[in-house]
Amino acid sequence: MTNIVYIATSLDGYIADKDGGLDWLHSIPNPEQSDFGWAEFMAGIDGLVMGRTTFETVLGFDCDWPYTKPVFVLSNTMNEIPDSHKDKAFLVSGSLSEILKSLNEQGFKNLYIDGGKTIQSFLSEDLIDELVITQIPVLLGGGSRLFGDLEHRQQFELVKSEVLIDAMVKSHFKRVR
Repeated sequence: MTNIVYIATSLDGYIADKDGGLDWLHSIPNPEQSDFGWAEFMAGIDGLVMGRTTFETVLGFDCDWPYTKPVFVLSNTMNEIPDSHKDKAFLVSGSLSEILKSLNEQGFKNLYIDGGKTIQSFLSEDLIDELVITQIPVLLGGGSRLFGDLEHRQQFELVKSEVLIDAMVKSHFKRVR
């Protein structure tokens, strides 16, 4: 099983601004409407694991549901998925290792891990295998950080780095075990 983070950050390491906003993600003009490798990435995963807050944020986007793969929502407080998404998203709870074991037994081998707290929880249990991080050249000065404190150092190796539309840097790292 491979657990992969695919996310954008500000130069100062935030994934959302002080108000939880994401407008800054679109601060760089993209006249060619590039997806920056998103479709290729999504083609290589079997499902997504995200926290309740991220799930609710995506539900609030002014667009159709952006995922064609099953979304597993980590929550100890949400009782059910809204009817409009019952065939697209599924509640999961328990320890991360139990959840991953169950998903693996169901055939899910490559999981996209999304959401700040969820990513931090996976990292704190050393369950992230790859990080794909795109840095956007903006300083937010506060907000939701991508990384939190870790009990032990984790080493990653750079697999690839590329400049996107002469403005952003997308870097792919793999966990060294």
